[in-house]
Amino acid sequence: MASITVRNLDEGLKRRLRVRAAVNGRSMEQEVREILGEALGEEPSEPPQDLGTAIRKQFAAFHAEFGDVDLELPAREPMREPPSFD
Repeated sequence: MASITVRNLDEGLKRRLRVRAAVNGRSMEQEVREILGEALGEEPSEPPQDLGTAIRKQFAAFHAEFGDVDLELPAREPMREPPSFD
């Protein structure tokens, strides 16, 4: 695979790219690949699976069977005194 470097990218453009990538659940690099592919008439590719997506897939069957699970949170206790090193 080839790689390119884009220099002197406007900060506003970079910020919009970062937001667009986040909305689409992709890295900025993957988002640029998708934009270039669309601009050049190629079909969008399947984004690489990240850890969050892998975990979500693992629990999809559980969620389908049991739905949302509400966990009871234990009550907070006061903080203990920090140790003294005198």
